[in-house]
Amino acid sequence: MSDRTRRILVTSALPYANGPIHIGHLVEYIQTDIWVRFQKLRGHECHYLCADDAHGTPIMLRAEQEGLQPEQLIARVWQEHYADFGDFLIEFDNYYSTHSPENRHYAELIYSRLDAAGHINRRVITQAYDPEKQMFLPDRFIKGECPRCGTPDQYGDSCENCGSTYSPTDLKNPRSVISGATPITKESLHLFFKLADFEAMLKEWIGSGTIQPQMANKLNEWFTAGLQEWDISRDAPYWGFEIPDAPGKYFYVWLDAPIGYMASFQNYCSRVGLDFADFWNPDSGTEVYHFIGKDIAYFHILFWPAMLTGAGFRKPTAVNCHGFLTVDGQKMSKSRGTFIKARTYLDYLRPECLRYYFATKLSDGIDDLDLNFDDFLQRVNSDLVGKLVNIASRCAGFITRRFDGRLAGTLAEPTLYADFVAAGDSIAQAYERREFGRAMREIMALADRANQYIDEKKPWALAKQAGAEAEVQTVCSLGLNLFRTLILYLKPVLPGIAAQVEQFLQIDPLCWADLATPLLDHTIVEYKPLLQRIEMRQIAAMVEDSKESYPAAEEVAQPAGHLASDPIGPAVSIEDFAKLDLRVARIVKAEAVVGADKLVRLELDLGGETRQVFAGIKSAYAPEQLLGRLTIMVANLAPRKMRFGVSEGMILAAGGGGGIYLLSPDSGAEPGMRVK
Repeated sequence: MSDRTRRILVTSALPYANGPIHIGHLVEYIQTDIWVRFQKLRGHECHYLCADDAHGTPIMLRAEQEGLQPEQLIARVWQEHYADFGDFLIEFDNYYSTHSPENRHYAELIYSRLDAAGHINRRVITQAYDPEKQMFLPDRFIKGECPRCGTPDQYGDSCENCGSTYSPTDLKNPRSVISGATPITKESLHLFFKLADFEAMLKEWIGSGTIQPQMANKLNEWFTAGLQEWDISRDAPYWGFEIPDAPGKYFYVWLDAPIGYMASFQNYCSRVGLDFADFWNPDSGTEVYHFIGKDIAYFHILFWPAMLTGAGFRKPTAVNCHGFLTVDGQKMSKSRGTFIKARTYLDYLRPECLRYYFATKLSDGIDDLDLNFDDFLQRVNSDLVGKLVNIASRCAGFITRRFDGRLAGTLAEPTLYADFVAAGDSIAQAYERREFGRAMREIMALADRANQYIDEKKPWALAKQAGAEAEVQTVCSLGLNLFRTLILYLKPVLPGIAAQVEQFLQIDPLCWADLATPLLDHTIVEYKPLLQRIEMRQIAAMVEDSKESYPAAEEVAQPAGHLASDPIGPAVSIEDFAKLDLRVARIVKAEAVVGADKLVRLELDLGGETRQVFAGIKSAYAPEQLLGRLTIMVANLAPRKMRFGVSEGMILAAGGGGGIYLLSPDSGAEPGMRVK
């Protein structure tokens, strides 16, 4: 890496102003914030911009439901988002909104330039229309049966069961999510961005190393299929900016959302006196980086650079994609309490704990991250409490009690300190490449060395020896210098703790240039504990506080097969039904699952084979009531890893307003018999 001072603009994807920030969102903002803080720590000019994505049909409808104007709703949500980010120590240089005069200006400017250059097409299309609400329906506001596999309650653009994508008009038995009415079709004039005009440019740009290889491979599939025109308009009523030369037509939210990066930066430039053109003109010599989730790569890696190029602006230096967050190996779930809002987390735990844990998991790839609560507790307690802050707590007391807080004037072992400083090159490289997990491993290896040094020197034993005062001071002073170096390396991840350490050491805010100069002949103040151990009861309380109740039919994560009193679902073929291996099973062991409100752990005898199954029937049956009972089991269900163990099947139960009822075979059935 060059030592020259770089000029860098960094953005994270804009959170939608229609709900709270949750820990899944925080993966991206923590990743970006760490990278930005590292760049600033190195002395580079780095600006971190973001905004609320404040337009679109969902916001319009939610405001209507709450009896608010859209402006009132987005103003309230902006305040909530801004507070959550701030309390998670995510430090934006500017946090703005896409519902702003700057965003309107740049949306209209980019559109007019694209139109003048011939990149906008106009044609009449047929769309789904809600006859009751008298509005055209976005794809996500239509539900029905998947035209490929027949799964009910699927959105109008894709099926969550089989993964198929399709047009809303292909859905079987479609209905409006807004009113429940059956949509009709209606014609409307729409405006389209001709993405294919930029195919050659996009291939060259993507091939230049601007995105991860995994994403480049995915984009090749889209090129093979052919780049399609992109519908950038929506019909009234719509919450957004009206298109200047098209009355009753509005910019689609995904057109003005990425332009929000420019709008937020323009607002920032006006506030602090920067030149907007320095970062957005072609060949400006500055750097622009976007951090996004892999699910919105299509917009950021195809449409966005094409729009910028067509309108005469620069393309991003790179677009960095990341994966999704799972919790204990599963998708986040409101019913299980693993869909955890940022504010709920902060009610129980310090933000640095999650920031550090995510850092240990983050790499430069797009793999999903898993928040495993047992691993989370162990990592924080072992690394941050047991290794890192332990160094300061073992050394500081000797300095303040015996030497009036004065550090020694020399280093006890200059070579050891030099090794810690030399490690900075590799750690900096890891940060720069977004290989945060590698950086954390290298830093914790240094923490082990620091603790090993203190263990070997045993200042507590030296303090009892006559004439060893000077050695106690030099040993503990070196320990605190090693600790200071570790805190400097971790400052992008643990900014709150770093600020506490700077106060404890009575120093100016740490920067990378401080590495070469140890802290000698310097007075510190009394050490105060920096971080407490996490207890599992805190995590359990947080999860419990995050739980929301849902009907049994929506408890998709529970392994018990509740058949709720819902309308009869879509017909399935006899071939599909025959794939289920339903067997009679005897419950030979049943016990409540500690830490779970609904689960019972069952051991099932299938006639010579024993299986473990977790069933959500605790509210209906005490474990002792189940022993010896026969029930029906789906025996060929793929094993499923849960927080409490592996569930190797599913038992069948019926559920409704009166409770949960375990399905049992008639007398004479034996374990292992197949249900016919």
